[in-house]
Amino acid sequence: MPVILRYKGYTFFFFSNEGNPREPLHVHVRRAEATAKFWVEPQVGVAESYGLSSQELNELAKVVADNRQLIERAWHEFFG
Repeated sequence: MPVILRYKGYTFFFFSNEGNPREPLHVHVRRAEATAKFWVEPQVGVAESYGLSSQELNELAKVVADNRQLIERAWHEFFG
């Protein structure tokens, strides 16, 4: 589970096995029992979430958008 970044107790990561065929570029976010999955391409958006408020999801979507290049680079470096 490669960790890309941490923010206010949230961990942004992707799984080393992201399906076969692999799903489009996305990032998972976790804090305690709360989780979310954000699509990164073609635009940042919530794919699914559990235990997070809409305010938290909006803040996390902004973090994903602000760190899009970092996320994309980490994804491509890991998966080739």
